[in-house]
Amino acid sequence: MTRHEPGYHLRPQVTPQVSPQVGPQVGPQVGELLAAIQCEMGREALQFTQGLSDRKSFRERYLKPALADGLIEMTIPDKPNSRLQKYRLTDKGRQWLAQNGAR
Repeated sequence: MTRHEPGYHLRPQVTPQVSPQVGPQVGPQVGELLAAIQCEMGREALQFTQGLSDRKSFRERYLKPALADGLIEMTIPDKPNSRLQKYRLTDKGRQWLAQNGAR
């Protein structure tokens, strides 16, 4: 049926099915962070692995997105500002790494 024939506009449009994306959409910074985590690591050690000196930028671009997506977790969640705070991969983070590899 061409678009000039009667009834053309009444025909339902067929759109291709898009499969849902598995796992969170992870930016390159978070992917690099996940690849760098070895067991439990403090903020300073993680920041060093990324070659960054600005604490605020590291927190905003790396830590917060990874925590929000559930890819990493705090070892002391009740005290997020503790000087003893460390971070580790979650099962979700390990799964993401297994599927996407190190960037």
